[in-house]
Amino acid sequence: MNILHKILRCAAVPLTALAVIATAPAAMAREPFTKEELKAMSDKLTESAKRGYDMWYGARADMANNGLACANCHPDTAATNPHTFPKFMPQTNKVMAYRDMVNWCIENPQGGKALDVNSADMIALEAYSFYLHNGVPIETGLQTRQTSPPTPKNARGLNVKGTGIGFDK
Repeated sequence: MNILHKILRCAAVPLTALAVIATAPAAMAREPFTKEELKAMSDKLTESAKRGYDMWYGARADMANNGLACANCHPDTAATNPHTFPKFMPQTNKVMAYRDMVNWCIENPQGGKALDVNSADMIALEAYSFYLHNGVPIETGLQTRQTSPPTPKNARGLNVKGTGIGFDK
């Protein structure tokens, strides 16, 4: 047997195994998620956005000590433009993430206690804000320019019952 023949014989087993491994995922592929899995994920996201909706309209008393809710300045998350963050914010003289801006608003205009940025409450506020701005075009320019608010499809963006607090009666 010549050297070339020996090399080919030794390489045949690993190459065959590699070919089997490479074609296996195609044979075992499935849609990333079933309809049931997608519905369960969508339900959890909607539940979080509804919690954010309640908080936006004043359901967390510790978010303000002066009676203001996010909705006093931003009904239906108007002019929050969460999809434009991170961006430079003149009031802090730094680039901020959306969740940092939410906390700035809670601490300053509302006089409340900042939320843990990794908490379910912060995620709920983000879920509500981003839900309403889904598909809203990004308008660049000065932060102070009031962009058009999102157009909710029903209620205040979500099909929910009012909390009985503030605007949400």
